[in-house]
Amino acid sequence: MPRREGMERKDLLKANVAIFKSQGAALEKYAKKTAKVLVVGNTNCLIAAMSAPSIPKENFSCLTRLDHNRARSRVAIRCGVPATNVKNIIIWGNHSSTQYPDVHHCLVNISGSELACFDAVKDDAWLKGDFIATVKQRGTAKCRKLSSAMSAAKAICDHMRDIWSGTPQDEFTSMGVYSSGNSYGVPADLIYSFPIQIKDKNWTIVDGLAINDFSRSRMDATAAELIEERDMAVSFLGYD
Repeated sequence: MPRREGMERKDLLKANVAIFKSQGAALEKYAKKTAKVLVVGNTNCLIAAMSAPSIPKENFSCLTRLDHNRARSRVAIRCGVPATNVKNIIIWGNHSSTQYPDVHHCLVNISGSELACFDAVKDDAWLKGDFIATVKQRGTAKCRKLSSAMSAAKAICDHMRDIWSGTPQDEFTSMGVYSSGNSYGVPADLIYSFPIQIKDKNWTIVDGLAINDFSRSRMDATAAELIEERDMAVSFLGYD
């Protein structure tokens, strides 16, 4: 069920849990155990994975590449460079309005020199304010009065291409993946968006990045929403 004007993602959860339970059950029955499964939303992805227990949870991912592309383009426009000159933006957490677009590790190539994003943009207030708000709320924009279409399709192509071909050396992308509870203090048993590198069709979380207090609070807030969504979905489905 697509989101319509004025709806938040949680409004859709009860309707969508049954859909993704059935999709997961079909994967469990018919799909190869090596299948790679992409679902747009984090909790819908988790429901599908829970409903296909013989397929590794690491084979499921969700589409924060859409938000990643939006954030990358906003920085590129601000700096007057192509989006390909911007790398290592991170979308943390949920594909929702609680997500955190993080540019503290982002680099921007300007005239052949790579600059830290804050040095390239030279407007800390914008990067910590309007930039974050615009990326977070882009999915509720009223251009179509429906969920995104072409930009989502482009993000799906980008996401699957990276799974197939890998990420460039020294670059990472954003993907919602299964949390084991061992990275950045994110609780286990969530599909949470992390900085990701991919090689040989397998993803790994880029660990060890410095996290300041500004980022920490936003990462925790989006994790809290995902816990709430997960627990609500489990109650709808009757899972333990």
